Amino acid sequence: MKRTLLFFAGMILMVCFVSLNARAQKSEYQVAKSIQLTSDGGWDYLSVDDVNQKLFVSHSSQVNVVDLKTGEQIAVIPETSGVHGIAIANDLNKAFISCGRDSSVTVVDLSTFKLIAKVTGTGKNPDAILYDPFSKKVFTFNGRSSNATVIDAVALKIIATIPLSGKPEFSQTDGKGKIYVNIEDKSLIAIINSVTLKVEKEWSIAPGEEPSGLALDNVNHRLFSVCGNKMMTISDAVAGKVITTVPIGGGCDGVAFDPATKRIFSSNGEGTMTVVQQVSADEYKVLENFPTQQGARTITVNKTTHHIYLPTAELLPGEGRRQSKPNTFKVLDIEPVK
Repeated sequence: MKRTLLFFAGMILMVCFVSLNARAQKSEYQVAKSIQLTSDGGWDYLSVDDVNQKLFVSHSSQVNVVDLKTGEQIAVIPETSGVHGIAIANDLNKAFISCGRDSSVTVVDLSTFKLIAKVTGTGKNPDAILYDPFSKKVFTFNGRSSNATVIDAVALKIIATIPLSGKPEFSQTDGKGKIYVNIEDKSLIAIINSVTLKVEKEWSIAPGEEPSGLALDNVNHRLFSVCGNKMMTISDAVAGKVITTVPIGGGCDGVAFDPATKRIFSSNGEGTMTVVQQVSADEYKVLENFPTQQGARTITVNKTTHHIYLPTAELLPGEGRRQSKPNTFKVLDIEPVK
């Protein structure tokens, strides 16, 4: 009898342990919805207009605009050939869109989504794009000419070209005159002064290699670079040095930081989103690798609702960056589990 009781007691304890372990591993996120968008082709960056609660999604030769309150597509901005990124300037009521194939920037009204101007003559293949409210300048980071084009955001005229030491990727501004940009082929971060329009400093992000996405914690002055070797490097933006690293998934092209939750999200094209918790300015831990969908390699976060958005589509068989099936383009809307 005692052996039987001990056996059942052991079984109960084991079931309780498995149940507790399963709860501990339960994700803190869920896919709230998939937002279907029109047209076919490739995609790159997407941006949230936090003030107006609109989502701008680059797609082939257009930008799809989504009303985040309804989750519905409300507009399409056409003729953005080889579109890459969208920079939001709420103080000017403008959005700036980098068009890689014709080396130009499309400027639209944030209220009507109508064309204001087309700024031509940037460097070759403008990719990442940034609006700096401190200087009221727009910076395009040009992948094929290894430089940055500077546009007066009010006059809508090119005012400078800044040579860089390699191929630029994503960028961030501290809002006080410093622009940070990943230099992908050199595995560096460069600092640009938005007033003098000169590169002030560079530093290596080794052991990280081929950084693409970049996010900034402007309170603790920490930069988060996601790298091609499945690593996120965390740098001190003031000292200009790497503090620590954490592992992420493969095929990453984007990263986002939510200052309210102090979490960093890496979008991995392999079909996961790595969630990293900032414990302190110098300590970070991976919480989970949330399953998304293959091809979901870029990301943005809504700092008002804390929803996270990743564009993707069903992919055809193949190697490298695969073609998508027609009529399958969408944005995954991921929300915290309440």
